[in-house]
Amino acid sequence: MKYYIIAGELSGDKHAALLVRYIKQYDKDAVIRGFGGDNMQNEGVQIVKHIKELAFMGFLEVAAHLREVLGNISFCKKDIMSFAPDCMIFVDYPGFNLRIAEFTHKKGIKNFYYISPQVWAWKKGRIKTMKRILDKLYVILPFEKPFYANHNMQVEYYGNPLLDEISIFKTSENNKEKFLKEYSLGDKPIVAILPGSRKQEIKKMLPVQSALIDKYPQFDFVIACVDSFDEEYYRQYIRSKNAHLVFNRTYDILNVAHSGMITSGTATLETALFDVPQCVCYKTSKISYIIGKYVAKIRFISLVNIILKHETVKELLQSLWNEDDLDKEFRKITFDENYRHKMKDEYSLLRSQLGNAGASSQIAKSITEKLFK
Repeated sequence: MKYYIIAGELSGDKHAALLVRYIKQYDKDAVIRGFGGDNMQNEGVQIVKHIKELAFMGFLEVAAHLREVLGNISFCKKDIMSFAPDCMIFVDYPGFNLRIAEFTHKKGIKNFYYISPQVWAWKKGRIKTMKRILDKLYVILPFEKPFYANHNMQVEYYGNPLLDEISIFKTSENNKEKFLKEYSLGDKPIVAILPGSRKQEIKKMLPVQSALIDKYPQFDFVIACVDSFDEEYYRQYIRSKNAHLVFNRTYDILNVAHSGMITSGTATLETALFDVPQCVCYKTSKISYIIGKYVAKIRFISLVNIILKHETVKELLQSLWNEDDLDKEFRKITFDENYRHKMKDEYSLLRSQLGNAGASSQIAKSITEKLFK
């Protein structure tokens, strides 16, 4: 069978890559093409547009790059028709993917959507469209299945793929001591700094995150970098010469971290699953924030708090995103053992709600079975 898969961000690329690995186990003749990143490429996907060209986020940034976004949509439609796939697999990235799904539905191509748009937070009107154009939606958060059921849409939940990815990491030949030695770490407790993977995130997050480094010389601060940007790009936003920059090793960093300052996104859930006490950081433009506050129907921004339905990890957003407030929370997650233990107890509840590993394999099996019927 021929599969066309679209992931527009780093987290989607990782989830898609593991899904592709299992699809190939169920369909030995699978030919897979699409939009994605290095992880998908390493699994043998023919990448026609790299995520480095796609990761626009926020109302203003999307508007500023509208011509480029529309060009990518046009290119994608032409490439799909040239490839003539048996099915589409859309991974998150809803603003782009739902437009393409509308197109491929009209062309009679099967549409599988993996990782739901966050319609439970905003744009519930998308549900009507999704019912009409999707053959199956696979969700990765436990509350999403009953949410969709309340809207008369049947979806599948097999668990969260992060459980698979972290399990694979922990059972592979990763070695804490080897990693620490490779980067001259280990003499001090490690603080993980995850500034995000997009330009606008790094620009807004990293200067404040790195401001604490010289205040706490008893720690090693390790910044999780992505190879979309070089070291020079990161250094311009780092307010210390004592930061350790490590590229493409986020799980290795979290695996040895004592605490973390984490930019909101999938990383907050990953950090919790590594049992690392954290504070969640985010800041966007004033206009994007005001629009987001107006349209969003949720109390929290981090997945940890959204799933648990209360504030387990502190969210430092917009006006709270400053050095003083970060310093106060950093002291709690780093020095206050009662605070740390309470957060880790909440992480245990989180893991129990997510279920067991195995989601990626089961979704791959479901997709291939539907194609071979």
